Formats: sequence, structure tokens, C-alpha cells
Amino acid sequence: MREAENDTHDGKRKCEALWPIFRISHQRSRYIYDLYYRRKEISKELYEFCLDQGYADRNLIAKWKKPGYERLCCLRCIQTRDHNFATTCVCRVPKHLREEKVIECVHCGCRGCASGD
Repeated sequence: MREAENDTHDGKRKCEALWPIFRISHQRSRYIYDLYYRRKEISKELYEFCLDQGYADRNLIAKWKKPGYERLCCLRCIQTRDHNFATTCVCRVPKHLREEKVIECVHCGCRGCASGD
């Protein structure tokens, strides 16, 4: 995380500078989610401790438990107030419905987190 924060931003757009931080945060949250819900290797107390200390994003994990959001990359991609025409992010569109095949989210750099992909 410290390397991502201190990395140079030369030649990157303003939004691209935060993408590595979003990816690390997502990976850390997904790891803790998998340990508790899928593999059942950590206790509830340890899971709650990780959430309380900020090692994982509580709201993102809550969305992952809901159908249709299993692969959600970040919460900004589903907030309609951050997008034109009050819709969700382009990374939430399934790949077979996209006009452009290679696409990156402006918020986090995701290339596709729709559940049907």
C-alpha cells in the first residue's frame, strides 16, 4: 500500500493515480471475505476485528453478499450520483452487451465487474 501511495504519477491522468490503491484495497477486502465466508478459516471475532481496524471495507463486503454484486470492484461504480444520466459505471455492463470490447472504469480502473461476465 505504501508503494502505491508513494509511486510517481508522471504521465498518468489524475484519476489513474488512485487505481493501484483501489486495487490493493479490493484485494485485501476480498481476501478477508474469502477467509471468513468461503473457506471459513477465521473466527467471527477476527473477522470483526479486521473490519473494525479498517483492513477490509465493511460496505463492499455487504454488497458482495447480495446477488448480482458478487464481483463488484468498488462502491463508486454503483453510485448513480457519480455518473451521467443517473446510471451505474460502464464496468458494470456485461461484456457481451458492450460496444467497445476493452474498457476501463474511470474511478478504479476496473475492466469489468458485472456478474454475468
